[in-house]
Amino acid sequence: MKLTMRNYRDENDYWCIRQFLRETMLANGLRAFSWSVQRLDYWRFFGMNNVHPGEDLPDIIFLWETPDGQIAAVLNPEEAGDCFLQVHPAFKTKELEEEMIASAEECLSVARKGKRKLFLWAHEQDLQRQELLAAHGFTKQDFTESQWRRDLDGPIPEAPVAAGYVIRAMGDESEFPARTWASWRGFHPDEPAEGYSGPAWYHDIQRCPLYRRDLDLVAAASDDIAAFSTFWFDDVTRTVLLEPMATVPEHQRKGLARALISEGLRRAQRLGAVRAFVGGYEPGPDALYSSTFSPVCDRSVQWRKEW
Repeated sequence: MKLTMRNYRDENDYWCIRQFLRETMLANGLRAFSWSVQRLDYWRFFGMNNVHPGEDLPDIIFLWETPDGQIAAVLNPEEAGDCFLQVHPAFKTKELEEEMIASAEECLSVARKGKRKLFLWAHEQDLQRQELLAAHGFTKQDFTESQWRRDLDGPIPEAPVAAGYVIRAMGDESEFPARTWASWRGFHPDEPAEGYSGPAWYHDIQRCPLYRRDLDLVAAASDDIAAFSTFWFDDVTRTVLLEPMATVPEHQRKGLARALISEGLRRAQRLGAVRAFVGGYEPGPDALYSSTFSPVCDRSVQWRKEW
């Protein structure tokens, strides 16, 4: 079947891509071989406005469609020069992915010190894509995303909460400063306080279509937020994604992360979720996720080309 590539056009395209990713997740047997709709929303509403602003979606998202307008594949970056091929398994051919890799090289690579640079991703079991990347001059990197998953068809063990802490849902807007300060401290523990940008960005988190305050959890000690975890439930695929999660340094090693995960999984299970996902990139978080989700994961590996 002949597929046609085009640029992203408008807001209607965004909602069609969301549906495409849901169909792809279901067709892949609830495996994250392409992005989940939750990850797309988080990238678009939070990442595009805060982490790497200034890009226009029509310039960085490309769609491949069938003659009747069905989306077969999508190419997009997460950050500048770091790109992902989203392909429905019914259309996953060497010819299509060859064209997508070439399009990424032409349209989404970035200039660094007089050279072009591009990163693309392939799952460990996706030998076709790995062979294509190698043929295009990409080299496999050590950077890996471990996609931990857990089926929610059984009871979720409770995790004890340390004395002096309570696990609860995020409060109203008055709690934005405490929540965003905890995020700064959790993800930037060695950086000066002057780098904290304030609480306004949390509005973008809550703009995500699947945001639910009852799944936006915090571990609180008095008026302080000591740790946090946000769960995103999609009732079409019946999956839930944990992103982000962190503990403020002075509150670490008290079991707060484990307690938050346990509570979040139970809440998602009551809503009808059948599978949970979380991505890990470092040994510490991976150890936590392998024990609280399951030892089972898929691994997506970054490939790099410079020319």
